[in-house]
Amino acid sequence: MKYNSLFFGSIGTLIETSDLQRESFNEAFKEAGLDWYWDQEDYRLLLKQSGGTKRIEDFAEKNNTTVEAQKIRERKTEIFNQKLLTEQLMPRDGVIDVIEYAKNNQIKLGFVSSTTKDNIKSVFLALKNYLSEDDFDFVGNNTMIKNPKPHSDIYIKAIKRLNVEPNECIAIEDSRESALSAHNAKISCVAFPGSFHEEDNYDFCSKITLKLDASIFN
Repeated sequence: MKYNSLFFGSIGTLIETSDLQRESFNEAFKEAGLDWYWDQEDYRLLLKQSGGTKRIEDFAEKNNTTVEAQKIRERKTEIFNQKLLTEQLMPRDGVIDVIEYAKNNQIKLGFVSSTTKDNIKSVFLALKNYLSEDDFDFVGNNTMIKNPKPHSDIYIKAIKRLNVEPNECIAIEDSRESALSAHNAKISCVAFPGSFHEEDNYDFCSKITLKLDASIFN
């Protein structure tokens, strides 16, 4: 199949941030006066539920606690964005090579994320020595859609904006929930598991890889 579009689907496909996200949640909980602490195993299980606000709501319900989940999530995002700008972070293995291959072969590039504009801005600032928003023909965010992943809304938005067909596209996703978003849009998906998602079930994906290279287009 000849692909004319490549979609990086989540922050985690460009840069490994899972533990930074977890640390940011814990700091936000502490600031809110909560004695919650999500260790790595807790967080691995919680990631099966898409969306930080929903995770907080569900965790509060299980612990018979009432919290302002949206407010905590917003503070977590602020903390996370600060960490992105201060940590020494690099793109994941193979990401830059695949982006260069796509650009050299006239393959359209999309960053098909349904996260916030602030998160996206921080990611590109953190990776400013390697890539920028200008490298992408489409950059998504949560204001463009009604339903976040695993719904397919953001992928449908991307293919309409780029005027391409689903079978002409290939997506890269780092978790099962996000990969389902591409799958639900009838787009072939390469699983590129993040450190907290290596045990996810990707049986519906076309390929699974821990390092990207041009073979994903074959």
